[in-house]
Amino acid sequence: MRWVRRTLWTAGLAVGLMAVPMGRLDSACFAQQATSSKPVTNSKPATSSEPAPSPGDQAADPGPLAVDLSPALHSKQIRVAMRRVADWELPRVESQPPSRDWDFGTLDIGFMAASRTLGDGRYSRYVASVGDHFAWKLERTMYPAHDFAIAQAFMEVYSSSHKEEQIAPLRRQYDDAVALPDDPEKPAWWWSDALFMAPPAGAELSAITGDPTYNGYIDREWSAAEKVLYDRQKHLFSRDASYLGKHEKNGEKVFWSRGNGWVMGGLVRVLARLPSDDPLRPHYIALLREMAAEVASLQGSDGLWRPGLLDAASYPLPEVSGSALFTYALAWGIDHRMLDAETYLPVVEKAWVGMVAHIYQDGRLGCIQPEGEAPAAYQPGSSYNFGVGAFLLAGSELDTLQEHKHW
Repeated sequence: MRWVRRTLWTAGLAVGLMAVPMGRLDSACFAQQATSSKPVTNSKPATSSEPAPSPGDQAADPGPLAVDLSPALHSKQIRVAMRRVADWELPRVESQPPSRDWDFGTLDIGFMAASRTLGDGRYSRYVASVGDHFAWKLERTMYPAHDFAIAQAFMEVYSSSHKEEQIAPLRRQYDDAVALPDDPEKPAWWWSDALFMAPPAGAELSAITGDPTYNGYIDREWSAAEKVLYDRQKHLFSRDASYLGKHEKNGEKVFWSRGNGWVMGGLVRVLARLPSDDPLRPHYIALLREMAAEVASLQGSDGLWRPGLLDAASYPLPEVSGSALFTYALAWGIDHRMLDAETYLPVVEKAWVGMVAHIYQDGRLGCIQPEGEAPAAYQPGSSYNFGVGAFLLAGSELDTLQEHKHW
């Protein structure tokens, strides 16, 4: 994804941000580890009288699939598909109470990408309205990495407005996370989803403030998570440590497609903001290449990936959210010359064809596995906001890729 890059910062802004006092917080309510490894949905009861916002549904009758969308990897066609999906999702979230949950945060990241690519301020204005509603403060949950998904969208709003109040609260909260002592028994980012949520936010904070503390924290905690979760033979991540010994029906280890999509998406978003001299940058690039080669080898004949990466036969439906995250990361890698275009361009082209085939006539994006932590079954019309966000990220990056055409 193309992040809005700012290379010159005013002295007043830098001083103002550095002067923000570090917030104090009881570490018990901001624990880096949970007492169990049950499904992480981050769903919470609504506050006051507001109903809990819904991230999506599994429509039994989603209507006909779109017949007027072209899957061609050309800017005009890419943008038509992105707009169809974004315009279906936008009124659904606008009609609900705003949310800072990870699923809505992932959608907001995608909305910011759509706003840039499509030149349409409606999507970014929605994100800004969410920030205004919550005074730009993040949530405090028992899965704190998830709280930083929406922070990525907030910082992109800030990159245009330069309003300090849009970034100061999230910086204080990230400072709280950095200040917590490491638990040698469990990484701070102990589940794969966390690698998409928190590290890119920290890398962006370092880029904005010029403070390398956040990048140092990312390097330390990413390494700890990778040491536990990354299979160096399969070149894939387990969702969390409880899955290290679990197997699919065919005897292969369980590697969840969306879980690995989170990792690859987070990886390229960190690389997009990481200084060229960061000591772990070569490692991140090598990791991207290892995972890309494995993921490409597992692509289905329809261009998409199944929920369980190593037992596709057990999952008849493709999974669009994980597929979109793979497509986004691969396209970014090609565009930044970290992945070979001749090898991977056919992969992303095929993946885009597959994803567009799951857009319904009204703009619903189907075949998105609901919230969970492992491969599971769902309906063809299953549509959830985080999958829409991932799709918009993929479309935006593919639009950039075809625009550059450096291969």
